[in-house]
Amino acid sequence: MTFEEMIKSVNSIFINILDNDNIVLARETTAKDIEEWDSLSHIQLVVAIEKHFKIRFSSGEIQGFKNVGEMCDNLLTKV
Repeated sequence: MTFEEMIKSVNSIFINILDNDNIVLARETTAKDIEEWDSLSHIQLVVAIEKHFKIRFSSGEIQGFKNVGEMCDNLLTKV
């Protein structure tokens, strides 16, 4: 799977969880860029991504992600 395919899959999860069809993720996207992405939805996003890709993030990994790109890079090492 390429980075572009990964971010496209993650983008679909964000659209579903945050109920916003206008979300377009980029490598640099952070919670500050998406109005619906708050602390509660962050947990929902992480759980949905873990279920979708059948992986688990450690709490250290989750806290260390600075943007969507870093999360997708990490996902690529797990799938």
